[in-house]
Amino acid sequence: MLNKYPKTKITLISLLSLITILVAFVFWLRSLIPANTNPQDLTITQPQELVYLSQGVKEQRGKILAVVTSTDVMGASGKDTGYELTELARAYYVFKANGFDVDIASPKGGKPPVVIDDDDMGKFDYAFLNDTVAQEKVDNSIAMVDVDTSQYKAVYFVGGKGAMFDFPENTAIKSLVSNYYQAGKVVGAVCHGPAALVNVTLDDGTSLLANKTVVSFTNEEEFLLIPDAKEVFGFLLQDKLIEQGANFDTGYVYLDNMVQDGNLVTGQNPWSVWSVAEAMIEQLGYLPVKRQNTAEENTIDILIAYEDKGIQQAKTKIASMLTNDEQSFDRILLVVHTMVYAMQWEVGKSIDVLRLLSFADND
Repeated sequence: MLNKYPKTKITLISLLSLITILVAFVFWLRSLIPANTNPQDLTITQPQELVYLSQGVKEQRGKILAVVTSTDVMGASGKDTGYELTELARAYYVFKANGFDVDIASPKGGKPPVVIDDDDMGKFDYAFLNDTVAQEKVDNSIAMVDVDTSQYKAVYFVGGKGAMFDFPENTAIKSLVSNYYQAGKVVGAVCHGPAALVNVTLDDGTSLLANKTVVSFTNEEEFLLIPDAKEVFGFLLQDKLIEQGANFDTGYVYLDNMVQDGNLVTGQNPWSVWSVAEAMIEQLGYLPVKRQNTAEENTIDILIAYEDKGIQQAKTKIASMLTNDEQSFDRILLVVHTMVYAMQWEVGKSIDVLRLLSFADND
């Protein structure tokens, strides 16, 4: 029997059907995210408006050095890069709230390149942009060769893909990390910041990383964003840390994972900044000032509960937050993670997160 419909017509009908399904899905997904009828303009947030800071420690406990990259292009790829603003801003205010002044340094000094992801920006990040003191420090970062290392009780290496290019071979960085670690000072790093730990040798000739438990941006996270990451960077950070003797503690993709090994504190990705900064404060001998978790942090907690204990435990967390006026979570971030799971071909998990969104909408 002859086919009534030509192949091209069948293909067109299939394509139109798929588009219709996708459009319907998008509208359904949007229905799960309630509109904010009175949105707050976070872009004008001032540092003095941060309750966390006003309730912070008033005594001066010393200084912490934050180090950012000076690299603005990812090698021969031509892609722009720099330090991640959120990874500096949030740690900066944790240190300030807990009584520490913060200086900012970079391999070249001067004004370093910055990466600002509008989708990830919150009130702390905008406050940092509107903080004249903080911006003066960023715009005039101290060149690493000019840093007076005796002034600081800790160092924090900020992430950003540029760190892969100018942290590992910087002599001043290697010397500072080696000396601080051996003196018992706190060394912290997050995301690509642990590139500062690469090639660091201790006085006895051994690698700093030998038998140390650390974490950084993982290979899996790297490849999700940059499929040719190894060619772009010349090495993968996870592989390099392991190659130099580290025990690498891989956490869930794009979820908070902080690892502490003595006075060495590392974090896996941007969601680990709060954990790293507060662990550094604890290692310095102080109880971190109490802080209300952000909606993004609560969302990450929901996803970690899902990964650890399943969908029912995640629903329990959501239900608890919905009945607590002081707790909120970010539905858009949940949507983002449905896509993260889909990119990993974890279709079941992607569907489960959609179920969590639906549960939050109906509860």
